[in-house]
Amino acid sequence: MMTTHPAKTILLALIMMMIGLTVGSEWNHAACGSQDQSSASIEIKGWGENISLLEQEDGTLVYRLERPDGTIETLTPLQFAKRHFQREQSRDFINRLFNITSPIGIAWVLVGLLGQALFTGRMLVQWMVSERSGRSTVPVIFWWLSLMGASMLLVYFIWRKDIVGILGQGLGWFIYLRNLSLIYGRTGKERSGPGLEDDPDPEPALESETS
Repeated sequence: MMTTHPAKTILLALIMMMIGLTVGSEWNHAACGSQDQSSASIEIKGWGENISLLEQEDGTLVYRLERPDGTIETLTPLQFAKRHFQREQSRDFINRLFNITSPIGIAWVLVGLLGQALFTGRMLVQWMVSERSGRSTVPVIFWWLSLMGASMLLVYFIWRKDIVGILGQGLGWFIYLRNLSLIYGRTGKERSGPGLEDDPDPEPALESETS
């Protein structure tokens, strides 16, 4: 019978909830962003306005900026490019370094950095355990560090909308989880009693009677 690990079960539940909330918010944002064929929504991180590109009756294009207070501003492509250039130039060094436009972006970058640190740490742990045992060994903690690191990186790449990172970490996430289920499934079988086919205390064979 497979043994339960409350702390690890809670950890997996939190990871799944974090990934589900992130994916759900992205899908909801994509669903809410649909517009008619004469306009196209544009998302620029750091801009507080809802931006859309509109095609006017004469065929020219203009940018429509709707602020949170409800006021609307219309810009020509040249005016919009100048506005975007000025805002990019006003960003500080940290925002440019991590390619973020708001304080919450720093938190997301920290999630990604911590996930990468766990990924690097798993290899160091595996190396030290192998050196100690004198042979190549993959300890259980390797798979836990892999799962936690992949979960954090997966959430980070979803926020970044990086399909390459999402595909890479998504596949690895299931592999790490499967390895853990095999490990603890095997451990549960080893701890359980013998099956019907295994006799723990077989009766001694009867000696043949001598004439």
